[in-house]
Amino acid sequence: MIVGAGMAGAKGAEALRDQGFDGRITLLGDEAHRPYERPPLSKEYLMGGAEFDAAYVHPETWYADNRVDLRLNTSARRIDRSLRQVELADGTRLEFDKLMLATGAQPRSIPVPGHDAEGVLHLRRVGDSDRIKDVLAGIEDLVVVGAGWIGLEVAAAARQAGVGVTVVETAELPLLQVLGREVAEVFAAMHREQGVSFRFTTAIDEILAPSGKVTGVRLTDGLEIDAQAVLIAVGADPDVELAAEAKLRVSNGVLVDATLRTGDPNIVAAGDVANAFHPLLGKQIRVEHWNNALNQPAVAASSMLGGDTSYSELPYFFTDQYDLGMEYLGFVEPGEYDEVLFRGDVEAREFIAFWLSEGRVLAGMNVNIWDVTEQIKTLITSGTTIDRQALGDPGVPLNEHIAR
Repeated sequence: MIVGAGMAGAKGAEALRDQGFDGRITLLGDEAHRPYERPPLSKEYLMGGAEFDAAYVHPETWYADNRVDLRLNTSARRIDRSLRQVELADGTRLEFDKLMLATGAQPRSIPVPGHDAEGVLHLRRVGDSDRIKDVLAGIEDLVVVGAGWIGLEVAAAARQAGVGVTVVETAELPLLQVLGREVAEVFAAMHREQGVSFRFTTAIDEILAPSGKVTGVRLTDGLEIDAQAVLIAVGADPDVELAAEAKLRVSNGVLVDATLRTGDPNIVAAGDVANAFHPLLGKQIRVEHWNNALNQPAVAASSMLGGDTSYSELPYFFTDQYDLGMEYLGFVEPGEYDEVLFRGDVEAREFIAFWLSEGRVLAGMNVNIWDVTEQIKTLITSGTTIDRQALGDPGVPLNEHIAR
């Protein structure tokens, strides 16, 4: 059984069949749509550049063809580990031999007056994206709360739709916790060039909605901003309710080892909800990105079938904003690096940025430069000290960098 019919759940069912499992597979999802990918919801689908059909993980007939019992509009409310059963919202109990939790994450709200007014938006599901698209077509000004990936991608979509955008962020720069000051400034400059206004080091005190409909916001510094809609994009929390109630180990997600097994040998977790031990990085990490949902389920499926494969893919994510396309590979947190080294033309936004610690590459981001992720991956996984001058010189091929 797989609980959660997003991309991770669908890929889990696919992996079980690919790895030779011939038994019964039940895939439970609480949405009306069959499994789909989420990145288009804040990118090409939101901007009208692609139809939603392109986001589906599998064709409609795939589930029947592969004997996957896909149950939509179906919520699980309890796991009985001793009986190996999942209880559904309607009281029905379904038995399992092995269980994969792929319950994903839920967007955070903000506990301020007006948070439930008409015109307050979140983005997680296709219906949210449809609503944002409709709202952008009929308003003049949008306030985006949170300058992370979702907030900035929606800000870009809004500007391209001709909507005025103000982004409110508690930090000093967008993406500061993720990218650090050096690269965060690149994104701030790009959005300002496109007409986005930023309000940093402040927060929302109240969403103004005197008649139940958004008319603006008041910030904690007293400034009032007119707007007809507010997008809340302050991150997401892993959906661990089922796991916690079942007494599985939970801390910023469902805690799993490198094989994606929980403390219960019959239960694994994959995707946004999994806080997994990473054998290359040597610590637990939880990554809310498409690549995890794509690749973790194969390892989780192997573990369900008795295998001992570890998940060691480096975290990877991408974004498209205006004329900027970017890929990021690796994992680095604030305080873990001592330098960001740029290779290329930062002002033209055609460069690679490397996060270094004691001369070793921890992560790399290629901006409008393509087909370099494998070279960046090699630099990270080798663990060797690099030649800084060669690394920063676009004339030196990445594959010729050698240890000092």
